[in-house]
Amino acid sequence: MSDKEMKDVDDGVVVIRDGQKTSSEIQPGEISENADKLQRRLNNRQIQLIAIGGSIGTALFVSIGGGLAKGGPLSLLLAYTLYSCLLGLVNNCMAEMATLHPVSGGFIRMAGKWVDDAFGFMAGWNFFFYEALLIPFEITALNLVLSYWRDDIPTAAVCAGCIVLYALINILAVRAYGEAEFWLSGGKVILIAMLFSFTFITMVGGNPKHDAYGFRYWKNPGPMAEHHSTGSLGRFEGFLAALWSASFTVVGPEYIAMVAAEAKRPRTYIKNAFKTVYWRFGIFFIAGALCVGIVVPYNDPTLVSILSGTQSGSGTAAASPYVIAMSNLGVSVMPHITNALMVTSIFSAGNTYTYCATRSLYGLALEGRAPRFLKKCTRNGVPIWAFCIVMLFPLLSFLSVSSGSSQVLTWLINLITAGGVIDYIVMCITYICFFNACKAQGVDRNTFPYTGWFQPYCGYIGLTGMTLVVTFYGYSAFTPWDVGTFFSYYTMVIVAPVLFVAWKLIKRTRFVRSTEADLVWETPIVDAYEASFLSPPVGFGTEMLQLIGLRRDKKDDNRGSVAVS
Repeated sequence: MSDKEMKDVDDGVVVIRDGQKTSSEIQPGEISENADKLQRRLNNRQIQLIAIGGSIGTALFVSIGGGLAKGGPLSLLLAYTLYSCLLGLVNNCMAEMATLHPVSGGFIRMAGKWVDDAFGFMAGWNFFFYEALLIPFEITALNLVLSYWRDDIPTAAVCAGCIVLYALINILAVRAYGEAEFWLSGGKVILIAMLFSFTFITMVGGNPKHDAYGFRYWKNPGPMAEHHSTGSLGRFEGFLAALWSASFTVVGPEYIAMVAAEAKRPRTYIKNAFKTVYWRFGIFFIAGALCVGIVVPYNDPTLVSILSGTQSGSGTAAASPYVIAMSNLGVSVMPHITNALMVTSIFSAGNTYTYCATRSLYGLALEGRAPRFLKKCTRNGVPIWAFCIVMLFPLLSFLSVSSGSSQVLTWLINLITAGGVIDYIVMCITYICFFNACKAQGVDRNTFPYTGWFQPYCGYIGLTGMTLVVTFYGYSAFTPWDVGTFFSYYTMVIVAPVLFVAWKLIKRTRFVRSTEADLVWETPIVDAYEASFLSPPVGFGTEMLQLIGLRRDKKDDNRGSVAVS
């Protein structure tokens, strides 16, 4: 390890020689929370709901209708199940690394630490652009959802309002962000429960038409739609289209990794958050795909016309298949409630993306892969200049003023999907290198706070699957060939290797050898921080009871002397 990376633990005192904390700044008996200036303020309930907030957004409620229209209900269910299982393998890799090393920048800094500095540079900027572009995507989608009520809502005013609110929530400090996201994400859970209940009750006849339609739409128009071609090939391409929809909709591990550096008791709370990802995949995404295929036929005229851009305005239900189903069944009040909750869900997702984009840019600056001035934090632990850069991206949402929300959404989805899959490829490669380093250095992985199962095979299978997805998801640009469509799909795929090669040539980096990889990193700091707690971890259920005043147990703030960075 270089002097910059050295960390000493002496009589409970952690000294960080990285230019940000020195021995003179830490008094005897004090314990640092992080090697950087971020503060660990997110508790268990906030982490769990942030993980939900980042993974559930517009795609699950609105964009999923595109996968249904192109693939049909069976293809949609199979695609979401397959991709959820594939991403579960990636989550298994990320959980082991992030629980052991809950560092700022998450998998971005891990990629540079254990693979190659150029690889970390590419991963960091890819994730940053991925998250930053998701912010205007959510704002644009919000305009679409609002159009359900009125056509004359000023698009520019909505964009400006969202930007101001995101700025206020994220600039106040991580505690304010965590609390806001906790309540906003809670609305998403309520919305999903309501939509699932709506699906079951109406399919057995509990609707104004008293029509027990059951799985009727699986029979007529059928379980699989033809897309792009006809016959068996068309149905297979419909399945692929549903799979591409799943690759945009099903997310999760990256958001937990990004909040790890600001989580209280990361050895416990971050581990628990990763372990609940599998349940979220099953309940939210797989069950969500099943419900969508039940309530709406894939050839519904309203759904098809909205997705093709031939219908817009009041009554379009913002292309949400659930609200379309409610309108078809003559349900009067529930569409408005659903749409209102969708507004809060979409806003919540954009809020999470603002947070993650800021932290990823901050992590890049810490590793010297972005300008040094981006490392500056406020007294509340907010990377202020990184945040200012991120807030330039929501301005792209103003494109929808002239181009139309549907068109802008299409552009952003095509760019974003590839970036997200590349992130998972990075996680798999990083884990494989991490695993090889543990093996080469004789480190027993069973001593880690969390040990991934079936490794390293999860990493290899996840890497193969994600590589196939990102390689072929834009195949339609070739049949027939269309230059514009090609670049909308593959811009991020082209940019990623260019970033890697450019940084490698400029900095003359080399791949990290397994015998030389730094597996200690910030572990002594985290261990000392964890040991400073005087009380046991607080469970999610206990925190919820404390929140509503039913329990008055001591919170997990009960620590020894703490130096707040």
